[in-house]
Amino acid sequence: MRNILIIGAGRSSSSLIKYLLDKSSNENLHITIGDLSVKNAEQKINNHSNASAIQLDVFNEQERKKAIQQSDIVISMLPAHLHIEVAKNCIEFEKHMVTASYISKEMQALNDEAKSKGLIFMNEIGLDPGIDHMSAMDIIDRIRENGGEMLLFESFCGGLVAPESDTNLWNYKFTWNPRNVVLAGQGGASKFIQEGSYKYIPYHKLFRRTEFLTINGNGQFEAYANRDSIKYRSIYGLEAIPTMYRGTVRKVGFSRAWNVFVQLGMTDDSYTIEGSEHMSYRDFTNSFLAYSPSDSVELKFRSYLKIDQDDIMWAKFLELDIFNGQKRVELKNATPAQILQKILMDSWTLQEDDKDMIVMHHKFGYKDQTGKHQIESSMIIKGDDQTFTAMAKTVGLPVAMATLKILNGEITTPGVQLPINKEVYKPILKELEDYGINFVEKDVPYLGYNPEGVIG
Repeated sequence: MRNILIIGAGRSSSSLIKYLLDKSSNENLHITIGDLSVKNAEQKINNHSNASAIQLDVFNEQERKKAIQQSDIVISMLPAHLHIEVAKNCIEFEKHMVTASYISKEMQALNDEAKSKGLIFMNEIGLDPGIDHMSAMDIIDRIRENGGEMLLFESFCGGLVAPESDTNLWNYKFTWNPRNVVLAGQGGASKFIQEGSYKYIPYHKLFRRTEFLTINGNGQFEAYANRDSIKYRSIYGLEAIPTMYRGTVRKVGFSRAWNVFVQLGMTDDSYTIEGSEHMSYRDFTNSFLAYSPSDSVELKFRSYLKIDQDDIMWAKFLELDIFNGQKRVELKNATPAQILQKILMDSWTLQEDDKDMIVMHHKFGYKDQTGKHQIESSMIIKGDDQTFTAMAKTVGLPVAMATLKILNGEITTPGVQLPINKEVYKPILKELEDYGINFVEKDVPYLGYNPEGVIG
């Protein structure tokens, strides 16, 4: 049997593993799940005859090499910074590799060696990155093949809570790694280009410069800019395109409220707070406000941030219980971001009956012999339950499909890559439709940003 090694059996792996197990008999597959927790891996395979669970500590070189050597292809579902040692072993033992993570500089450096050995190192084949690349290139290539010239490309994606599970004033719950949500947008200015003008948004302004979207009859959303949209001009072969913008989707009102945490400094991860384990939530909030011998924490908070008592913003912060003097942080030497994450997890953790929702929306502006045109393409996916979430489906299924197609010789181009070539995106997008993951596409009037040609 052909052996597929999956390293990491976290929440995002459920749909990936199920897909491969469902295909295992017909495709002659044995799936080995390696995880630090054997119990976690065993739960995912549920005694399936074509699968086995092993304990695998990725930092144990001997264990890691043995598992990789015994496989035909390796899927790494580890955190992104842990892929590189797996990748080096895949080079050593001449195994193909698949990940859902962005291509790091270290991974890219393996490109020549992977090519020389005929190895496929497929990366960025999850949701975002992944489905975003494939669905974008499908339409971009079609426009170019029909003689069109791209003028505008915007892409938006977000992991949200489904409307029936939307039970808080923030219209948000954690559907992915909470730490990534708390730290979103940090590390430098967000940059993009609009009508040929380069634009930059520093972190402290990011959540007050949002775009508004109405998506395919599903109501209004907002989006804040991703870190670097400009690099996608070269990735997508759109070096001369005047408008390129990528953003993260939230429900309207989230960013304005989140900006309060940014302005206070609660999302900072660069220092630790003394005595954090003994602090109450109220102490934590008060530590970012000026001292006053008479004013309450609530009054100082509203005054400093200019929030009226009858503003829905105020109700959002009350809902999070950040003024509670009884709840304890209980985290030693914690950063502000770590403490904020703990507080938010009290309110924003998905409950057993909750369902998540993925929203993806693209805008394509182009011109041809008949004038200027615009296409909007949208995908909205809801999760089934807490195991087969929308996030797990949209991340895991493309990974699984790419893995099988590499094994079967349907994807053949070697090297370190992302799924922007037709041999990859065409068959995977088509198969995703069988699992209810599809886009609704419509033609709309070309809007652009600068129809009058005024310098912006």
